[in-house]
Amino acid sequence: MKKDKIIYWIATGIIVAVMLWSAINFSFNEEMKGAFAHLGLPGWFRIELTVAKFLGVLALVIPMIPHRIKEFAYFGFAITLISATIAHLSSGDSVLLEIGHTFFFVSLVISYLYYYKINGLGLSKPSS
Repeated sequence: MKKDKIIYWIATGIIVAVMLWSAINFSFNEEMKGAFAHLGLPGWFRIELTVAKFLGVLALVIPMIPHRIKEFAYFGFAITLISATIAHLSSGDSVLLEIGHTFFFVSLVISYLYYYKINGLGLSKPSS
């Protein structure tokens, strides 16, 4: 069980660090306005994404947050990473940029799977 918790917190730590860093970067780096415009995204979306990332980080790191809220955070981060990949590729950015997105997405999946494992929740199978 200790190994599972270590794996969970390493994967979760990677996701939390990346999402926190990008939220702070979106907030305080003036160049990000141009980056969002380059991707064809409106300026208000940068603020919305920043708030959502901060809330998602809090949901993942605060232990007493309800399970359903944590699931929303995982889902939101997955959509964010997939959307970032699509936005960058659609705007002509290098495919090499997607190495990072893929690594973070894999970390997110590992965190999610181990969250279920260490909390004894088990992933339910859909009923037929």
